[in-house]
Amino acid sequence: MWADLIHVRTVGLATADDSVVWEYARHHEMIIVSKDGDFSSRAFLYGAPPKVIWVLVGNCSTREVEQLLRREREQVETFAASEGAALLVIE
Repeated sequence: MWADLIHVRTVGLATADDSVVWEYARHHEMIIVSKDGDFSSRAFLYGAPPKVIWVLVGNCSTREVEQLLRREREQVETFAASEGAALLVIE
């Protein structure tokens, strides 16, 4: 699972609109991890796929977000496996 983590920059979507990122993640069966509340709103409106993990932390690096996800691995894996879940909030 963790080997599959990619940043939007890696796939050329660093400056893409949220809708483009959303469709890319949906098409590739990915989970969006974001500190941006816009994706959580999309999860409420449209449901999954894609699933969204909303990370509620202050200013931090991508590496720190990765470390948080690793600490919360069990919760993330349960969320990923859940058929009906669209949004996971991690603080």
